[in-house]
Order: sequence, then C-alpha cells, then structure tokens
Amino acid sequence: MIDRFSWIAIYPEIVLLVMACVIVLVDLLDKSQRRMPAYILSQLTLLGVAGLTGMYALGGQTIYGFGGLVVSDPMANWLKCFAALAVLVGFVYGRTYVAQRGMLRGAEWYVLNLLSLLGGFVLISANNFLLIYLGLECMTLAGYALVALRRDHTVSVEAAMKYFVLGAMASGFLLYGMSMLYGATGTLDIGVVFKAVASGHIKHQVLVFGVVFVVAGLAFKFGAVPFHMWVPDVYQGAPTAVTLMIGSAPELAAFAMAIRLLVEGLLPLAFDWQQMLALLAIASLLVGNLAAIAQTNLKRMLAYSTISHMGFVLLGLMAGVVGGNALAAANAYSSAMFYVVVYVLTTLVSFGIILLLAREGFESEEIADFAGLNQRSPLYAGIMAVCLFSLAGVPPLVGFQAKLSVLQALISTGQAFHIGLAVYAVLMSLIGAFYYLRVIKVMYFDDPVSIEPIRAPFDMRAVLTANGALLLILGLVPGTLMALCAKAIVQMLAA
Repeated sequence: MIDRFSWIAIYPEIVLLVMACVIVLVDLLDKSQRRMPAYILSQLTLLGVAGLTGMYALGGQTIYGFGGLVVSDPMANWLKCFAALAVLVGFVYGRTYVAQRGMLRGAEWYVLNLLSLLGGFVLISANNFLLIYLGLECMTLAGYALVALRRDHTVSVEAAMKYFVLGAMASGFLLYGMSMLYGATGTLDIGVVFKAVASGHIKHQVLVFGVVFVVAGLAFKFGAVPFHMWVPDVYQGAPTAVTLMIGSAPELAAFAMAIRLLVEGLLPLAFDWQQMLALLAIASLLVGNLAAIAQTNLKRMLAYSTISHMGFVLLGLMAGVVGGNALAAANAYSSAMFYVVVYVLTTLVSFGIILLLAREGFESEEIADFAGLNQRSPLYAGIMAVCLFSLAGVPPLVGFQAKLSVLQALISTGQAFHIGLAVYAVLMSLIGAFYYLRVIKVMYFDDPVSIEPIRAPFDMRAVLTANGALLLILGLVPGTLMALCAKAIVQMLAA
C-alpha cells in the first residue's frame, strides 16, 4: 500500500503531467494561430507548480516516497521552483518568435516543454538509478523534438540529429556506469549504494570503472570538455526560443543529477571523481573561453561561454571533500548551486534580448546584428550590457558574486592545488571578459545596421526589464539567495 506521503512527494509531477494532457485536449478545439488557450494554461500550470514547490521548500521537510524511489527535499524543491519559473519566462520571451516561424501548428511547443520539465522534475527528485535514467530520457527526448520542431528549417533538423546521436551515446555511458555500480553493490537505491561503497568491502577498481562512465555521462549533460561537441552546434542550429529552453531548466536538472549520483551515492569515492571533475573543469575553462573569442555568431559564442561557466560549476563540486574530510562539502556544493541558478537567470536575459530583436525572416543572432543597439533602444542595450557584464563577472552584478563564491570555496580548503585552480579560473575569466566586452563595444560604438524601432509585447518588455534588474539587485544583496542555497544543501546532506 502506498502511503499519502508518497503522493505528496510527487504532487508537482502529477500536476505537470495532468495539465500537459489537458492542454493537448484543449488544443484540439482551438483553431487560432496564436494558441492563446494553450499559452495561458501553460503559464498558470507553471505558476501553480512553482508556488507548490516553493511552499514545499520553505517547509524544509525531506520526504521519501514509493519505497525510497523519490525524495522531496528542500534542494530538490528549490531547483524545481527555479526550473518552472525559467520555463515560464521562456514562454513569455518566445511567444512571438514561435508564432512567426510556424512552430505553433498545434500545442507541441507548450506540451513538449512541459514534458521536458516533467523529466527534469523526476530527475531532480530521483533516489534510484533507474528513476534517474527515466527522468533524464523524458527530459532529453522532449529536447530532441523541440530542436527539430521547425520542421522546414534544414539547420534545425541537422542540429536535432547531432543532438540525438551524441545524446544517445552519453546516455549509454551513464547507463553502463550505473550498471557497473549495480553489479558491484547489488542495488539501484542511491542511499544503499552509499552504504555499500562506504563499507569498503567492494573492490575499488570495479567501482572506479563505473564512476568513470557515470562522470562521462554527467559531463555530456553539463556540456563539459571533451563532451561538449553538441553544445555549439545545437545552440546555433536550434530555433532561438528552443536554445533558451535547453540552456536554462535542464542545467538545473543536470546539477541535481550530479549531486544525487556523486554526493549522495558516491561520496566515499570523492577522491576519484573529484580528480575527474578537476580535469573536466580545467579543459572546459580553457576551450570554452578561447573558442568563444573566434565566434561571430552570438548564439555560438554564448554556447562556448556556457562550456566555460559549467567549468566553474564543476570547480565548486570538486572542492567538497579534502583529504577524506567532508567538512567543506556544504560550502562547496552550495556555491555550485548558487552559480548554476545565477547562470540560468543570466542566460534567460541574453537569449531574451536575441528573441526581442528577431523578427519574421530575420534571426538577429550575429554579433554584427547588435551594432548600434544603444541608438535604437538604450533600455534594451542597457539590459544586454548588464547581462554581459554579469557573465564576465564584473562587480557589483550577481555573476561576480557567483564566481566569488566558487573561488572562495576553493581557497577555503587551504589546498595548494585548489588555490592554483582558483588562480587559473580567474585568468580564464579575464580572457572571457574580452568577448563579452566586444559585444558591448558593438552595441554602443558601432553604427546601427537598422533604424527600425524595436517593438515587443508588454509582458515581454516587463519580464525582460525585471529579469535584467534582478541581475543587479541580487549582485548588491546576494545574501538571501546564497543562504537559501546553503540551507538547502545542508538539509540535503543531513538527510
């Protein structure tokens, strides 16, 4: 018999699934071009789910359901809340774009995004290897379909094929690694895996072999070097509204997957997987920043920028255990959580501006397309400048606070290697500042390519302005979000 706490743990997932089905049925009766009923229902669903998960998170309870298959803890609920809000904002930004490009023949745009979010929710709350895999596949399969949603666009279909093939390979890595761990421990339950590994009775070489494949699968989902091949091609080839979606909420789910597998399941093997994460982080910071300099396409530049930012997240994850001592774990993992939340917030702004400038028959994704933006609209140029300065880590914006928190987590360990990594990350950030400042220079000092006024729906202008303002406000007073992340990680570790 399933107790009521099991159902409480998955109420957000139930709401998402039921409403996705309702939206499909409602859309059968809607013949309009704009699909407003589907849009309104989707936004109400996301608001409700964000409110529900936020309420759970503030309650501070940790609930295990369905025999330990799922866990509803504050970390999971905050990540779900932020993911739902990210998709909600993405719908606002992308509404005009998808309508102009024939992507609203039905309610697929809304339903696929809700199902992708559902997969992310399952992944975030998974406490079992099989559930992690099911959540991951639900999220990524919907993502493949979204990239190919513009069926008459050759570049999008090509990007979807690349994404699908490389994604299948990465899923194979992850599944093979988890099967090795299952063979060694005899269980799929993450908590039981932790106890089995900590007992020291299992052959270390077998465990490490499984960990290598698990880390490879995680690295693909983060877009870390050398598993980054899909990121620039998919970011550039996918419709911009889809790029925004796959670059926001799925990153939060990938972070949760890393915590569930590496921290909750394999923390006794931290010495092994932290070395792997260090190599991935070093390579991601180097390749991401250097490759971004050579780009003329803004979406492709932001893709390489994403690779470098994921390097920072990995630095936070690899600083939790020092010499077998996990005292620094809460500080390190909360800094990584803070960084990934800030990254998603900033990504929404950057792609929101690209969507704002796009119009029917014109994508506005080249850096040259932003020439003279300040003369056309000082407001939007200012929002984009704030976003780029935040990505570069310029104070007092929140991107600076995110980088500082990760660097502080590294330096506080007192290890020479970690301090060296912090110095290296700062140097790579200085290189990264160049390509962000180049876009700002184009916006403010180049002659405009068009004098056509920029028009946008009121809801998009309002949300974009609020989104940009948050980057400054959270940079000036980051304490609330930092404390929220720290408390969530502490409660997760305690449970």
